[in-house]
Amino acid sequence: MNEDQFNTSLRKFLKQVGVTSQREIEKAVRDAIAAGRIKGHEKLNAKMVLTIDNVGLVHEINDTIELG
Repeated sequence: MNEDQFNTSLRKFLKQVGVTSQREIEKAVRDAIAAGRIKGHEKLNAKMVLTIDNVGLVHEINDTIELG
């Protein structure tokens, strides 16, 4: 395994996950506020699941996103 290539590819993947996830969450929250489904001061339970089938990885993160 080429450690440098692996590290670069992994960082690129994680950057994409972080940036696109933030955009999607922000859009979903704004849309939910506009539609009246939430008020904008709630605490939202969030779950992210990372899977890599080839290596048998399933990693789950649960946390709360506070809107204010």
